[in-house]
Amino acid sequence: MRQRQRKSSRSTPTAVASCLAAILLLTLGLAGCGTKTEKGGGASASPGKPMTLKVMEFNIEYGGTQVSFRKVVAAIKAADPDIVGVEEAETNTARLAKEAGYPYYNASMQIVSKYPILEPSGSQGAYAFIVVQPGKAVTLSNVHLPSAPYGPYYAKLGKPAAKIIALEQRVRVPAVAKQLELLPGPVGAGIPAFVVGDFNSPSHLDWVEATVGSRFQIKEPVEWPVSKAMADAGFRDSWREVHPDPVENPGLTWWAARPKVSDWNPGPKNPQDRIDFIYAAGPAKATASVIVGEKGGPEVSIPISPWPSDHRAVVSTFEVTPGALPDMVAVDTWLVTVGNELKVTFHAPGKSGEKIVIVTEGGDPAAGVTSAPTGPAGTTDGTLSFATTGWSPGGYEAVLVGADGAPVARVPFWVQAKGAKVELATDKTTYKPGEPIVVTWKNAPANRWDWLGVYKAAAADPNVDWYLIWQYTGGAMSGSVHGMPAGSFTFAETGHAGSPWPLPPGKYVVYYLLADGYESVAQANFTVAK
Repeated sequence: MRQRQRKSSRSTPTAVASCLAAILLLTLGLAGCGTKTEKGGGASASPGKPMTLKVMEFNIEYGGTQVSFRKVVAAIKAADPDIVGVEEAETNTARLAKEAGYPYYNASMQIVSKYPILEPSGSQGAYAFIVVQPGKAVTLSNVHLPSAPYGPYYAKLGKPAAKIIALEQRVRVPAVAKQLELLPGPVGAGIPAFVVGDFNSPSHLDWVEATVGSRFQIKEPVEWPVSKAMADAGFRDSWREVHPDPVENPGLTWWAARPKVSDWNPGPKNPQDRIDFIYAAGPAKATASVIVGEKGGPEVSIPISPWPSDHRAVVSTFEVTPGALPDMVAVDTWLVTVGNELKVTFHAPGKSGEKIVIVTEGGDPAAGVTSAPTGPAGTTDGTLSFATTGWSPGGYEAVLVGADGAPVARVPFWVQAKGAKVELATDKTTYKPGEPIVVTWKNAPANRWDWLGVYKAAAADPNVDWYLIWQYTGGAMSGSVHGMPAGSFTFAETGHAGSPWPLPPGKYVVYYLLADGYESVAQANFTVAK
């Protein structure tokens, strides 16, 4: 939840690449990432050993620096989860992992972990594999749904359930569409799946007849569409799995009573609800679920003082049986600069003659740029390094090629020239009110939660001023968003927390902003004429 008029709080696998190969090979012998979640790995297609796994969901609010970053770290250390899905990390994911003592992180997906994080190319940024045993994994998806318009505010004003449901179906349900479409693949292959995040939407399991009147916004039961969609897709709400009574254990996560800051301070006039969730599907049973938050906060089991965020965190413990990784290949970065080293990790069938081939985008492995063998027969896991000196900027793929010469799995990445900068442009310099705006960019860092924000040109500092409309770039190094807002965003119909669409006449600037934060790396100016 962000209530200032900034965007709500997206892979390049930006884990600690320098030590990845050694740790993978020496401690886990694990796999890379690929496209085929339906095919078992070379070492063994059997499931792993049952184990305990602790998962945390934590919106740290504006990079975790509003109150005390040290207390954000303290909260994670006190909870001691194996995996943390972080919202509003901005550019602090790497710092958080380092200070909390976690060897792996993915800044684009905002995940820190005790286990390696590997993102399948076929996941479309919707999930990553967390490799918890040699050749065995769970999947994790970290989401942050739009914060506005906020459904409980509608309920507080007495809007009927039908209007609230229509709002949720328009604004938030599309934000989990990829997860609901893609995660059944690995779940069907026996790999447990977790979806964590700040959903900015309550649960249909909480707004029931028994809770009507328990909080001022709950005036009638509401079948909140996002939580209902998750349940219909086979995902279990871990808090409710452990605490089935919403009257006795409401599990409120927003808002938390943190110290006041200069920007945004929710208080008693704001409805409190449970909007931060840890969902699980497949062979993963929740055995405990607790809240981490401010001292004296409702149902807080792990208190931290002062509490550093406007959200409380949730930690759920699971008994899981990890599934076999598919044969796959991964790169340590989706965007490499010419001259830098590219690391490619693989999980292969283990037959003699297998190799990794680098090809231009869509290319035939028989005519690759370069290649290297995976190793002798029986080698199922490893990491290879490739020098990129002399490569031309553009799109490439790392391909795992089988003993028969056929591609087994492939993953895309991009190469940029030294000194390349993000370029951002609009298709026109002047628009009529309501006319679609096409924004294009290239040479971007391919972070899933990079975003485009439109501001009034007279107030052109995204660190201080409020955006008007916005759109995630979705982890694309180059591309376009047609008709901002676009895709699943419907600001043209509803506005965003009172923001105007169509934009009124005036001068504007659109920024390319990094990693769910407010650091601008490119901008373009345009005018809306009368």
